Amino acid sequence: MTRDPRRVLVTGASGRLGRATLDLLARHEVPATALDLYDPGDLPADRVVTGSAGDARAVREALAGVDTVIHCAARAAPSLGTAEEVFVGNTRATFVVLEEAAQAGVRRAVLASSFSVTGLPWSARELHPAYLPVDEATPLQVEDPYALSKQVDEATAAMMARRYGMDSVAMRYPLLGGPADQFPKRAAMYAADPGSGARELWTYLDTRDAARAGWLAVTRPLTGAHVLFLAAPDTLAVQPTEELLDRYHPGVERRAPVPGHAAPIDVGAATRLLGFRAEHLYPVERASGPVAS
Repeated sequence: MTRDPRRVLVTGASGRLGRATLDLLARHEVPATALDLYDPGDLPADRVVTGSAGDARAVREALAGVDTVIHCAARAAPSLGTAEEVFVGNTRATFVVLEEAAQAGVRRAVLASSFSVTGLPWSARELHPAYLPVDEATPLQVEDPYALSKQVDEATAAMMARRYGMDSVAMRYPLLGGPADQFPKRAAMYAADPGSGARELWTYLDTRDAARAGWLAVTRPLTGAHVLFLAAPDTLAVQPTEELLDRYHPGVERRAPVPGHAAPIDVGAATRLLGFRAEHLYPVERASGPVAS
């Protein structure tokens, strides 16, 4: 049996993921409230509230009539502010949104976490995962304020589940985008310098699939707090994945083969819990032969 939300609050509504989420809710004819710092005037929501996700008063106003929250608001990289602004801003917003939602009787929340919570993408030094493929049990190696904010966000959601019984899913998204923006540039960068994708394991996910995963997390029957990795099944690299791993993550334990151009992230938990599989794959022009220097 699926869960039918009456009204969904989407924070960070004018961002890439927020807009895609609102579009999907509109297609499902689910009323949506959009919360963002500014109203661009074209959000597909029947109610728009302007204000910060870290402002309890704005959040309380946005929660009117809401029974489900999809929290996308955040500074999405450690470079988008000082270390304090990134960490404190992100964690405050998540705590305020979830605390106010719980007080308002909301019992389902979806959070945009990130692959960056592993610590690999933004570390000042080169890091390697404890094993491959990466999964939800992989030890975190957090060394930057953005990754730390996502680790705290996930812990906050788990606390809310214990304290209030608010079920939640934190989505560890990789690079999000689409064929008209992020992916061609990133694929070209990886083709010219394969090592430039090593920190993110060359992974990606179409924003439409990310929004659909959020919808599944809203509507599927589940209890408790969950953390899930998501990714497209292939990479944006032209070289075979195991060749890339041999060169850029040498000596890391392989717990399962990563054949062809498969993404070295195990998304089995998302498939089991949500029935999620990526549908929008980017057609990288593949190459054979040794990895470029």
